[in-house]
Amino acid sequence: MQRLSVDTDVTVVGGGLAGVAAAIGAARTGARVALINNRPVLGGNASSEVRVWVCGATAHGAQKYARETGIMGELFRENQYRNPEGNPFLWDQVVLDAVRAEPNIRLYLNTDVREVEADGPDDRRTVRAVTGWQMGSERIIRFSARMFVDATGDGLVGALAGAWHRTGREAAHEYGEEWAPDQPDSEMLGSTMFFYTKDTGEPVRFVPPSIAKDVAATSIVRKRPIRASANGCDYWWIEYGGDRDVVADHEEIRDELWAVIYGIWDHIKNSGEFDADTLTLEWVGSVPGKREYRRFVGDHVLTQQDVTEQRRFPDTIGFGGWSIDLHPAGGMYAEEDGSKHLYPAGLYHIPFRSLYSRNTGNLLLAGRDISATHVAFGTTRVMATCAVTGEAAGVAASLCVRDGLSPRQLATDHVDLLQRTLLRNDASLLGVEWHDPADLAAAARVTASSELSMLSVRPRPDEEPSRHSLDGQDVGLVLPVQPAIGSVEVLLEVAESTDVRFELWSTGGGENHIPVEKLDEAVVRTEAGTHWVRAPFGHKAPDGENVVLLLRRNPEVSVVVVDRPGPYGVLGLVSRTPRMITGRPQSNAWSAEELRRRCPAVVVHGDSSALAAAQVTGPLQRPYHGPRMWSSQALTVDPRPWIRLDWDEEREIGSFDIIFNDDVDIDLINLHHHRTPFPVMPELVRDYRVEALVDGAWQTVVTVEDNRGRRRSHVLGERLRATALRLTVLATNGSEWATVVALRVFATEH
Repeated sequence: MQRLSVDTDVTVVGGGLAGVAAAIGAARTGARVALINNRPVLGGNASSEVRVWVCGATAHGAQKYARETGIMGELFRENQYRNPEGNPFLWDQVVLDAVRAEPNIRLYLNTDVREVEADGPDDRRTVRAVTGWQMGSERIIRFSARMFVDATGDGLVGALAGAWHRTGREAAHEYGEEWAPDQPDSEMLGSTMFFYTKDTGEPVRFVPPSIAKDVAATSIVRKRPIRASANGCDYWWIEYGGDRDVVADHEEIRDELWAVIYGIWDHIKNSGEFDADTLTLEWVGSVPGKREYRRFVGDHVLTQQDVTEQRRFPDTIGFGGWSIDLHPAGGMYAEEDGSKHLYPAGLYHIPFRSLYSRNTGNLLLAGRDISATHVAFGTTRVMATCAVTGEAAGVAASLCVRDGLSPRQLATDHVDLLQRTLLRNDASLLGVEWHDPADLAAAARVTASSELSMLSVRPRPDEEPSRHSLDGQDVGLVLPVQPAIGSVEVLLEVAESTDVRFELWSTGGGENHIPVEKLDEAVVRTEAGTHWVRAPFGHKAPDGENVVLLLRRNPEVSVVVVDRPGPYGVLGLVSRTPRMITGRPQSNAWSAEELRRRCPAVVVHGDSSALAAAQVTGPLQRPYHGPRMWSSQALTVDPRPWIRLDWDEEREIGSFDIIFNDDVDIDLINLHHHRTPFPVMPELVRDYRVEALVDGAWQTVVTVEDNRGRRRSHVLGERLRATALRLTVLATNGSEWATVVALRVFATEH
């Protein structure tokens, strides 16, 4: 048996997506990192051992323009390219390769941390080291560091260090939460295991093992959906242990989950109620996917109101968008529904003060153990959001080490540094403005070969548009306004003469893309036939804003729909009844799925600067009160579009960043929930060239082919002095427009 010591700047314990993102974020910010995971693969609940879909702010399409960027975005895009079938073993390798690509990370798999060295009084604890047993190699390894990140999910490191934490549910009066119980209790969300099946093409019998439960004798067959075609996360409701101690009773919980899985399969195969003769079990999980255990207490405890009211924080470090998704403690045996959901009107913000321990000075939190109430945890717990908090915690840990700060000092005195670093890395911040005195692009004049100044989509002579009926459904169009819009025309097919009702709504905030507050309305008498019908509205928003044009339901009217995307920022919506009615606007009341990557034929009168060239040096780099990017005119009109930065005098350039558009409105997934029809987002620029104007002549400094990345950072071999920089788009991955989100230029390397 060997005893080893490892000393790094940052130690991350837990190799789920929160820990992976924390380790990568810290390493890229310059820290030496140890990443410790007690399993043989990375990914936690997303790994091939458990096989949970990576859900996040998109809420499977309920939220709009919501997919995560930064490290989680990189993993999504790479998996889409390498593993479109959603093979869980290939997903493992996508995650592992991302970690192995970072030279500053030392990875320790199969290493179970069991001891934590911490000292100091109860209100001022300090972690000194953690010690783990590495299975297989029979090594005891002591890890010392200046900063630690607890990404264990269950919060083991913090608990052993004496960090304040809670379990169970708070009482409603403590934080004023509507969804909290009247009295505090120990109930939590339970654990889940899955199974996969396959069709062998010939009859297969199933002899149930002794552990199999007779599910027909339980409420499961009455209250839960059992289908022969279901696989994996389709059975998210196979859940147990919320009314027990999820950790102390782990073994019993796993056995009960096994018993129900084999009981369900016995019911499918042998009850005679299903067409399953040729189906067989392909895989059954052996590691329960835990949902909830310890939640640490930080300087801010995220609450239900923070989520539903979309409160903005000065120290925001990321966003979420999954519903507050709470399950009954009885899990699969509960008589009530397996889950209940509460959505805000759009995305919500997460403050950095929820990512560090209130009483342990060098302990950061990442993933499902961050500082939140049980109710707010119902949304922050999903894995893509966990990765967002992980990246922020890792970057913060690295900055604390570099600058000799505590997390609290970083939050109160230097939060601009944290946010600026996250934005430079294209992390998932919303509405946070980029300001960096080192960015030379901010002082440049921006011009382009063309700009998409008129928002319009018309059917082409060679295409046959489809129709979307207003019979029983309202249809909406999200439209960016900057600085103003005049009237709006929509192409309608009218069966009989009728009044068409148009309404103009605000979204209530840059986070939102649904109607929240009515601004104006108009009723237009329209005769039978196919007509462009004009809604006589006007609305001003000099700094940028989204509005929603609503066409109210009318059985005589259909909207003509072009089966291709419209200009970026124009999005079609269809009304639907949300699962939970709360009296407040909820994003899931409006679906973009039916019209996603399709666009109602529309003409917005008035020139728009929402997609102007100047957007690339603007302060926002995600859709927020508008698309916040440059778009050329169609490539058929401008086949080699360019955008350039000009300075009044020579500037020394050592590096530059380009953030391309990868359509964050599209929901990507790691496993089998759905499949995206293209391996690379069509909006991403595929081939491009960057030139510098040096001594009056253009000099090519970078040429890239087959790009599939959103953020591309280029460090020049030698610094050059130039008066202009020009990016020329040679090809996209399929989009009919060239789009660029941001250009940042620096005298030195990041």
